[in-house]
Amino acid sequence: MVARVIEVELFDLVVFGASGDLAHRKLIPALYHRAHDGQVPEDARIICSSRRAYTDNEYRQWAKDALNEHVSDLDEDQLSKFLARLRYVQIDVGSGEGFDALKELLDDRPDVIRAFYLAVAPDLFGTICEHLGKADLVNAQSRVVIEKPIGKDGASARTLNATIGKVFAEDQIFRIDHYLGKETVQNLMALRFANALFEPLWNAAHIDHVQITVAESLGVGGRAGYYDTAGALRDMVQNHLLQLLCLVAMEPPESMNADSVRDEKLKVLKALAPITENTADKLTVRGQYTAGASAGGAVPGYLEELGHDGSSTETFVALKAEIANWRWAGVPFYLRTGKRLAKRVSEIVVQFRPIPHSIFSEEAGSITANRLIIRLQPDEGVQMQIMIKDPGPGGMRLRKVPLDMSFADAFKIRNPDAYERLIMDVIRGNQTLFMRRDEVDAAWAWIDPILAAWNASKDMPRNYTAGTWGPSASIALIERDGRTWAEEGF
Repeated sequence: MVARVIEVELFDLVVFGASGDLAHRKLIPALYHRAHDGQVPEDARIICSSRRAYTDNEYRQWAKDALNEHVSDLDEDQLSKFLARLRYVQIDVGSGEGFDALKELLDDRPDVIRAFYLAVAPDLFGTICEHLGKADLVNAQSRVVIEKPIGKDGASARTLNATIGKVFAEDQIFRIDHYLGKETVQNLMALRFANALFEPLWNAAHIDHVQITVAESLGVGGRAGYYDTAGALRDMVQNHLLQLLCLVAMEPPESMNADSVRDEKLKVLKALAPITENTADKLTVRGQYTAGASAGGAVPGYLEELGHDGSSTETFVALKAEIANWRWAGVPFYLRTGKRLAKRVSEIVVQFRPIPHSIFSEEAGSITANRLIIRLQPDEGVQMQIMIKDPGPGGMRLRKVPLDMSFADAFKIRNPDAYERLIMDVIRGNQTLFMRRDEVDAAWAWIDPILAAWNASKDMPRNYTAGTWGPSASIALIERDGRTWAEEGF
């Protein structure tokens, strides 16, 4: 099967922070793949900038090294064409030096789509946007892309959004969450709204609970300095996990129009039951990994990676959320995320309720309730666990079996990285997979009281050994409700 590729309009894409890790691992490879597949117009330009004093050819070599490391099937002819697209402009964001050179380069074709990707530290978002405004680089064809985190709390997020909003209109601002670009996340929408099978059952009458897990086997590594100012709640729950929760729980939108989808996600965020200082101990667990072992052998603890022992930053969060509306009343959503866990996996588990009555004898065996597993990484796919008769003549014996669909096996094509889809959506001006300003505000309105409760308690995060599934309290969080974490996966 060959995926249909539609060329986007002519564009100039300016990448700030183009010598950084995100550009190296994700952006440059994503742009190469889109160009290789014929989606990028011949005359489109990728203008890269950072503080480093590269020439065009020096940066092209840097990009070539990145592609050699992160792309397994490079085509030499396509590689040469792609590298020829790259331009480099040295810019010092702090002083503003270099924006005049950028303006000179862009002004030779002011009518094409002009996108600015801010692959930089969040504290530079506002500064770059202000410089772009002062340099008169923003017009009706302009878009700006900002990475998470958007603020450290609700107040700072509002300040940042106001700063950016003075330069760019709301429909020009693309707040990117790469999880929403994953193929399986898109298929969650298709499963719910393109099949008669699931949507009639997608409610409290038929679903017992939902689990959302985003587990990483790696530690903080080189991000320790940033991570210690954020923690797992800000870094992962406020954006990635809440966005996944919204897609699972939202009402059917009127259409796939961007605002129709985001209106429904906003309703979910506003319907989340508050977690306060009085309930945080019961509904949340935070942890911090200590030295242990992973697949690669012994690994240090968080404090060792950080370089000091005075941090109370959480590297693990588990919490129980509830949505106060008719569809989901009484259905808990269990969320967990962490570093240095047993394995790298991101998945959504929809646990259906047991059948109301069994017609089978005890000899047939126990009946396990149906479970839908939506795997986001590492191997994207969907699995439905159902009960069948065990084959053979020995009478009725029941057995749980999975109905599997691996995207790699089913479609026999390379599974595009999320950034490929999202960057092209920026060029198209399609906001469906990007967060609107009021979504950010609503997410922080739910997260801020949890942060405040943790700060008020003065309790330290619970320790857990690297290579495990987190602190034992996270197991108690779900098991006191008579449920367990689904860790068998596919």
